[in-house]
Amino acid sequence: MTPAWVGLGANLGNANATLEAAMHDLAGLPRTVLRRRSSLYRTAPLDASGPDFINAVAALDTALDAQDLLAHLQTIEARHGRVRTYRNAPRTLDLDLLLFGGSVIATAELTVPHPRMAARAFVLAPLLEVSPDIVIPGMGPAASLLAGLGAQPIVRLGEPTS
Repeated sequence: MTPAWVGLGANLGNANATLEAAMHDLAGLPRTVLRRRSSLYRTAPLDASGPDFINAVAALDTALDAQDLLAHLQTIEARHGRVRTYRNAPRTLDLDLLLFGGSVIATAELTVPHPRMAARAFVLAPLLEVSPDIVIPGMGPAASLLAGLGAQPIVRLGEPTS
């Protein structure tokens, strides 16, 4: 089993309910176990438009390879009405494969670690909640990276529900 971390985000519709449903979907993936899930966090759009986002991170253990996991994430997004109209468009659900074990992956379809995660408090804060000592390959300790992002407001909405 390979540990993997998935970032979840939504800012259209009932984003809280969508993220809760997506967590359930992640727990049901084949050959995958949902180990931990973060609280939900509210953040203003960063390099995007629309209402505030609700974000979270899920920590998985999976026997899927990275490409298969990505395909499952995209299927879950589509099931929740995700439409890719333009980069950073408002969305019903966004699932990003942030980390896949200690792998560094660079293909046309997938880049891991997620290339912008080190600059996003809405990724790092929930990531640290589920994995407090995590080090991002090629980027450094997530705690140090988050400490450098003081200007990005983020509000924790409460404890994880499951």
